[in-house]
Amino acid sequence: MTGGETQAVHYIPIVTTVLSAIFSAILLRRYASKGTGLHLLWWGCGIAVYGLGTAFESAITLFGNSIALTKGWYIAGALLGGYPLAQGSVYLLMDKRTAHRLTAITVPFIVISSILVIASPVNLAVFETTRPSGAVLGWSWIRLLTPFINLYAVAFLVGGAIYSAWRYWHGTQVGSGHRAAGNALIAFGATLPGIGGTMAKAGMVEALYVGEFVGLLFIWAGFEMNVRAPRAAPAPALAA
Repeated sequence: MTGGETQAVHYIPIVTTVLSAIFSAILLRRYASKGTGLHLLWWGCGIAVYGLGTAFESAITLFGNSIALTKGWYIAGALLGGYPLAQGSVYLLMDKRTAHRLTAITVPFIVISSILVIASPVNLAVFETTRPSGAVLGWSWIRLLTPFINLYAVAFLVGGAIYSAWRYWHGTQVGSGHRAAGNALIAFGATLPGIGGTMAKAGMVEALYVGEFVGLLFIWAGFEMNVRAPRAAPAPALAA
């Protein structure tokens, strides 16, 4: 077991958690007001899970690390990560039947992987009291499962945003330019936690904290740009 010094960067997840809670509430309220659009429900839950991961990081900074906190952080961040957000893009871009099938395939995989994380013995020799690390998992092969769900998330979250940005960039509808820029912001923001996660595996978990915070800001900015994009005026009603 090793110690470590708490640095200013370790407090960034607290801010990220608060912002995630606000953003998630906005998305879920929008879903409730529309009464439709499963993609909004998935996105709202996705940002909530995003905030759950940073909440574990915040708890570790404020109260000290524990095996339970580290495993919770690994499940919320490494396994779930951008999956619910990606699933929102699946429901937006694909027909409902295909989206349901992909959900039925991927959710059991995540559930089983999470159970394995909980059941895994731990390697206390690499446990740190000030920051989490997936290296504490005694069943190190579990970490080989995360790339599958992470690649899925990248394909549909980042790939979906890039596809939408490209489609709107070549569109002629009112507000297409705003939506192209908004989706480009989302695509860029969604890549930052992944980059930070890669650096975290190399022992630089602080890069993940920064990537999560900045990435959330870009995703939120992109969403707001899409929502506030100009829309074509409705056609006038024909006189009776």
